[in-house]
Amino acid sequence: MSGTLHILGVGPGDPELVTLRAARLLGATGTYAFFAKRGRPGHARRIAAAHLNPAAEELRFDYPFTTDLSVEDPRYAEGMGRFYDDCAAAVATRLAAGQDVALLCEGDPFLYGSAMYLFDRLRTTHRVEVTPGITAMAGCWSRAGVPMVHGDDSLSVLPATMPEAELTAALERCDAAVVMKLGRNLPKLRAALSASGRGEGAVYAERGTMADEIILPLAERDDSPAPYFSLVLIPGRRGVR
Repeated sequence: MSGTLHILGVGPGDPELVTLRAARLLGATGTYAFFAKRGRPGHARRIAAAHLNPAAEELRFDYPFTTDLSVEDPRYAEGMGRFYDDCAAAVATRLAAGQDVALLCEGDPFLYGSAMYLFDRLRTTHRVEVTPGITAMAGCWSRAGVPMVHGDDSLSVLPATMPEAELTAALERCDAAVVMKLGRNLPKLRAALSASGRGEGAVYAERGTMADEIILPLAERDDSPAPYFSLVLIPGRRGVR
């Protein structure tokens, strides 16, 4: 019989925020896989370390590039597509042999998670089960003490990679927003927040729930590139107070 691919959300960074279900499956599964930047230990593996089966096989998938190429470069989509094909093939080999595989993913697998691309490739040929995880945004707004939506407020999740005009329009339409994928886009985000009148109360959160977290008003953060685990919170403005 074919094995099961368990895609496990392991939460925003604090190992204590791994769910009971994810911890149980990690301890019982004979093979686990994770994505990582070359030369780095891998955040998802670090988060899940205490729950891993010490006898399990480890499958490490190193990204071919991260910030080396722009996502607009045609080579990016082509290279990443081949990478995910190879990862899916490696997992499929274990599943076909009857082995269960746990694929680790920071936060929640279906929110900007690389695990989605293996889900897309394997869901029609193998049994795949997804365990949700606490999202990075939930971890950050809890640590920041920022209630985000009240009453009938709407919440938008926006990538800072959007063109400035589109980002401004999106901020004008929503009540609350989480802006992710900051990178080198902080100056553009500040301009969009100013143009939309949404800059007041914006909070910058970096590595939320981790030991080295940084949480401060966005106005106090400089414009140097933000690391991967960072986002901006814009709390809602309607609802009952």
